Amino acid sequence: MSLFSFLTHCRPLSAAALLALAGCNSGASSGGAQPDLLRANLDTTVSPGDDFFQYANGGWLKRHPIPASESSWGIGKEVQNEVYDRLRILNEEAAKANAPAGSSQQKIGDFWASGLDSVAIDRQGLAPLKAELDRIAAIRSVADVQAVVARHKVLGVNSLVGLYVAQDAKNSDKMALHLYQAGLGLPNRDYYFNKDARTVRIRREYGRHVARMLGLLGQDSVAARQQSAQIVQLETTLAGASRKLEALRDPYANYNKRAVADLGKLTPGLDWPRWLGQMEMPPTDTVIVGQPEFYQRAGQLLLTTPLDQWQAYLRWHLVNTFASQLSAPLDNEHFRFYGTVLQGQKVQRARWKRVLDEEEAGMGEILGQLFVKEYFTPETKARYAKLTENVVAAFRTHIQALDWMSDATKQKALVKLTKITPKVGYPDKWRDYSALTISPDSYLGNVMRTNEWTYRYNLRKLGQPVDRTEWEMTPQTYNAYYNPSNNEIVLPAAIFAIPGLADKNADDAIIYGYAGASTIGHELTHGFDDEGSQFDEKGNLRNWWTPKDRAAFQQRVNGIVRQFNGYTVLDSLHVNGKATAGENIADLGGIVIAFDAFKQTEQYKKGEKIGGLSPTQRYFLGYALGWQNHQRDEVLAQRILTDVHSPAKLRVNGPFADVPAFYEAFSVQPSQALWRADTARVKIW
Repeated sequence: MSLFSFLTHCRPLSAAALLALAGCNSGASSGGAQPDLLRANLDTTVSPGDDFFQYANGGWLKRHPIPASESSWGIGKEVQNEVYDRLRILNEEAAKANAPAGSSQQKIGDFWASGLDSVAIDRQGLAPLKAELDRIAAIRSVADVQAVVARHKVLGVNSLVGLYVAQDAKNSDKMALHLYQAGLGLPNRDYYFNKDARTVRIRREYGRHVARMLGLLGQDSVAARQQSAQIVQLETTLAGASRKLEALRDPYANYNKRAVADLGKLTPGLDWPRWLGQMEMPPTDTVIVGQPEFYQRAGQLLLTTPLDQWQAYLRWHLVNTFASQLSAPLDNEHFRFYGTVLQGQKVQRARWKRVLDEEEAGMGEILGQLFVKEYFTPETKARYAKLTENVVAAFRTHIQALDWMSDATKQKALVKLTKITPKVGYPDKWRDYSALTISPDSYLGNVMRTNEWTYRYNLRKLGQPVDRTEWEMTPQTYNAYYNPSNNEIVLPAAIFAIPGLADKNADDAIIYGYAGASTIGHELTHGFDDEGSQFDEKGNLRNWWTPKDRAAFQQRVNGIVRQFNGYTVLDSLHVNGKATAGENIADLGGIVIAFDAFKQTEQYKKGEKIGGLSPTQRYFLGYALGWQNHQRDEVLAQRILTDVHSPAKLRVNGPFADVPAFYEAFSVQPSQALWRADTARVKIW
């Protein structure tokens, strides 16, 4: 469980991305002799009423096959490539600058240099891990196991305990300690139990991979295979006590507050106050346990599993966390399993891009400060702030017009909407990295230190006032989120970027579909989806609905769950309608809300065609542009099991099948694949 476990994101992509967007304009055409972007992307061999995703994006997808180094390719990766190029320039300049020690330039330059020095990394071998491997070798008791697990938490290693500080879901003005299920090497618990051929093969390969990695740590082949089997057995037991993806979306079921002193009742024989102290946790009286049954089982295992089995497990999780920063044999074997077997990548991505990813994860706001200064203008920020206001106004009208919600609940919904804080572009206050030390000597050392800095930065929030100005994404991130505890939508600058189209040349139809619907309206709707709707205007987990209205809402949620349960992906794999409900609700809500906002623009009112397409057609194509993406079967199968987002194709075809304006814009007929009878169409917001 990550620090921002309750954040709901509009995109499954998390990599950095930003485009240099030009000034604000309203209703401009797509520009002189330039070919129209939307027209150029079309696959006109497909009827929009049969497969709108393919119709809208098929031309682009045919021209842009997935590169061998990637598991997927799409608009987000195109934006990401542009930002990589710009970040590379910033890093190369920093590496040459001979900047003062402790300055942002020095930290960026030395991190970059250490990551690119593969000769030094290979020469160092396992030396950067020696101190941590020695700790594991010195284990002689259960208390020693706990001490190593605590050390792993500080380093960012996913072994056994998921611990973080975040707002209390029932008291958003307080920061609280949270415990969450953790400790698996496969993506989630279903990988340990599903019996389909694909997952069985992955499980078999996982055992082989663990054995190979232990061999590279110095174990002989027999011992490596034995220990691999022990590790998989231990993880399988932990997986059996872990909750399924859809169960993790119930905020009440995953909120179990208790006194720290009472944790011993859950895990007899374990000294939690001492253990939390070893994890550097500030003194606290209470803890919110997400999944008590997981910790009950983990506590039993600590007392009953042989120490040498724990040592093998801890060695594995240590090397698994840092393999990409170690010598080539470990890096390559790690990629073989997690890149090729799990996600279908043919070759590793360029080292310099992977170094930028680590830098982004460790000190992304340093990059962000330099980035927005160069590439995101105040005029562009103003355009999207105004767009956000317009979409909020349209949502207000939608709530007022609902025929299934009483006036009493409507008034509370309107209060919540009014209280949503929009954050657009970049933060007004940046994180202070002065305590972070970066040197050119060891790439792994730098990654470890950034992990420690991030962990301690998070822990220092315990007992402090909630900082509602903070961002959990950097400006150069191609993503966005709704945070229910802050009742805010956060819209990083990068999410508004369209590769190959300057902002000044983007007509309102594209912008309202691409940014207004798939991002702004989507994130606003998350405040009122099946999970977000359980939080009030102050960000507290509290029921503000009448029973009748809640039942009417749930009836509509059930409809979208049934709709998406009916979609088959990759032979026998089905979309998990319950796990993806929040994202599917937000997609549908974003589309209908932003369309009403678009109808207030001059472009819509004039009705003039651009590229042979009406304003309404361009709006729907603009939305589909945001999900312009295709992926390898391996990663698609993984996301079906682990991701609360539906596949990109269904994020277009699924909600569009519920929108009457889409039927009208493209003359969808009952004989076509996307047609749904009026009574079957879902309408929520």
